[in-house]
Amino acid sequence: MRFAILGSGAVGGYYGARLARAGHDVTFIARGAHLAAIRERGLAVRSPMLGDFTVRAQAEEDTATVGPVDVVIVAVKAYDNASALPLLAPMIGSGSSVLTLQNGVDSVQEVAVLVGEGPVIGGTTYVATALSSPGVIEQTGTHRRIVFGEVFGSLPRASARVGAIHEAFADADIQSEPVDDGRVPIWEKFIFLVALAGFTGASRLPIGPLWAEPDVRAQFLEACREVERLARAEGVNVASDVVDRLTSYIGAIPGTMRSSLLIDLSQGKPIEVEALQGSVVRRAARAGVPVPIMSTLYALLKPFAAGTPRLA
Repeated sequence: MRFAILGSGAVGGYYGARLARAGHDVTFIARGAHLAAIRERGLAVRSPMLGDFTVRAQAEEDTATVGPVDVVIVAVKAYDNASALPLLAPMIGSGSSVLTLQNGVDSVQEVAVLVGEGPVIGGTTYVATALSSPGVIEQTGTHRRIVFGEVFGSLPRASARVGAIHEAFADADIQSEPVDDGRVPIWEKFIFLVALAGFTGASRLPIGPLWAEPDVRAQFLEACREVERLARAEGVNVASDVVDRLTSYIGAIPGTMRSSLLIDLSQGKPIEVEALQGSVVRRAARAGVPVPIMSTLYALLKPFAAGTPRLA
């Protein structure tokens, strides 16, 4: 299959590299020093547990030079959507699909505004990677899971194109899980992520010290339930035990784990507060669902949306 990776950093670049290594035709959309490094030396993946490898593939900044592809994987940070998503148009043909793996629940609609609902597939991913230097991606652990499926039209339903993409992913040693309703895994991850990012970001602490405090833990889980209630109000049938499962999951992860929002916040970078807590607050207002904890976290983090504000 012919793939284009819109957002060839830690996540998109990693999956694109695996697809290229398996023999698929992959074009990386990148810019600056990262683009130059991919063109000059290839894209390197450093993975102590799965093995290092380097792929050489086409890399472009201008998507007009790419032309229509079978699948575009969208993996840019959500705060870059205004400038990044218009780059999709030249890569969309009559049979193209767009698979978005972005954080949050707004991405599929935002992509559909530009390319129509027809091409759009929604998914989420579980992987620990970082762009350590231009052209080099570091992986921690072995997780490389993508859960995805149709998100528009009559649901639930299986589709041939989701099956074909699944086969390509599996062939590339990606832990692929096709589902009949792509909204469910997106929202189930969102329920956890929006609370994790909110609490670690607002406190400037990793998950361990927060989870060790019973009062904080109780508020964390209630924040998850706020988002769960919102999902159900929007007609998404997340698992009945979704929050209970999070309790055991969080208890098993390293206490030093920081959300990507906290990492970006600590570095003074823009943060995905609008795609996470902001999205909850706006959707909840429309649906009439109270979200007091999420509203508070949003208020605390919103001033840092564009990066650490300068003080007068």
